[in-house]
Amino acid sequence: MNTLIKYSLIISLMIFNVGCTTLEGPENPDDPFESFNRSMYSFNEKLDEYVMKPVAEGYQAITPDAVDTGVTNFFGNLGDVLTLINDLLQLKIDDAIATSARIAFNSTIGLFGIMDVATDFGLPKHEEDFGQTLGAWGVESGPYLVLPFFGPSNIRDTAGFVADNTELDYIYDDMSQSDAYSLLALKYIDKRADLLKAKDIVDETAPDPYAFIRDAWMQRRKNKVYDGNPPEEDEDDLFEEDLFTDDIVR
Repeated sequence: MNTLIKYSLIISLMIFNVGCTTLEGPENPDDPFESFNRSMYSFNEKLDEYVMKPVAEGYQAITPDAVDTGVTNFFGNLGDVLTLINDLLQLKIDDAIATSARIAFNSTIGLFGIMDVATDFGLPKHEEDFGQTLGAWGVESGPYLVLPFFGPSNIRDTAGFVADNTELDYIYDDMSQSDAYSLLALKYIDKRADLLKAKDIVDETAPDPYAFIRDAWMQRRKNKVYDGNPPEEDEDDLFEEDLFTDDIVR
């Protein structure tokens, strides 16, 4: 995982060198790297068009719904481990207890997370990551940043992303390199397959898909850092969330 992250950062630097052209119009204060970000967005879109989307469509076509749901639940259970760590770092004790119970139920009764029995037991899933933890500690988000392969982020959440995936390295330590990358590939193919319809809606309806995804992602991250209660903003800065926003930037 760390090797993939390193390659992503190297590609970011390479595209940054060729993508920093001047855009017409005033600079967006939340997106001072917009030229670079649009170049990176285009790179990711081409990668998605020629690789990820066709593979995800094939995966969805041959995978029974029950198996697809089981794969999603399995990786969701692994994600709950990160949520637990960040619950504790944010001193959200009640949430940490609930997440611990989710992991225990889903890892045992739920057959290593393949079935999400915890939700049926009244323990709904929630997500916390180290980017949110840094935000809860008062670290500013910094400028919006589009990463290769992984998409929307910002300076704070990029650091959090590296920390989160370093914490998850133990899962892959005992695997061969081919097995580890196969598991990672399955994770992202499954995630992309879950977003096929939502992504198509954005591409077909948003006048500027880049700006739509940027604004939706930034608003959602702010809501998550403040647990759904972000500080009030001036009316001109408010973003009215689209019905499909949560699925698009999940």
